[in-house]
Amino acid sequence: MTGEGAARTGGCLCGAVRFDAVPEKPEIDACHCSRCRRWSGGVFLSVPCGTSLDVRGGDALGVHRMSDYGERLFCRTCGSSIAWRMQDGSMSAVAFQAFDDQSGLVFAEEIFIDDKPPHYSFANETRKLTGAQVMAQFANEQGA
Repeated sequence: MTGEGAARTGGCLCGAVRFDAVPEKPEIDACHCSRCRRWSGGVFLSVPCGTSLDVRGGDALGVHRMSDYGERLFCRTCGSSIAWRMQDGSMSAVAFQAFDDQSGLVFAEEIFIDDKPPHYSFANETRKLTGAQVMAQFANEQGA
């Protein structure tokens, strides 16, 4: 098991894109927003990694700017989702499934819960935030 605060490695399905990242906390978050669901093919499970994300992939690394502030990283070769991050690099949410070692991480939070379709639910207890709560939290962190 990788220790808390230690760098973890990961990458895409084909291996063309690799990364190192340090989780800010040993937690997995689920995003239910429609963009994340379309991008990931389901719920986007991620680990908050702050500014620590270091991605390597050359021409295989794809970056899709999806708003005035955020972008999604993926492998152009195999299509794997890698991370969502702020365009200025101030925050990243790395795809849980992309980590080589997923041990020691617990499912803790669901965001954009008001966008979640009714056909699925998670059984364990999590913190749940609406889209408005997430955006307010985001605005507070950027203004701090």
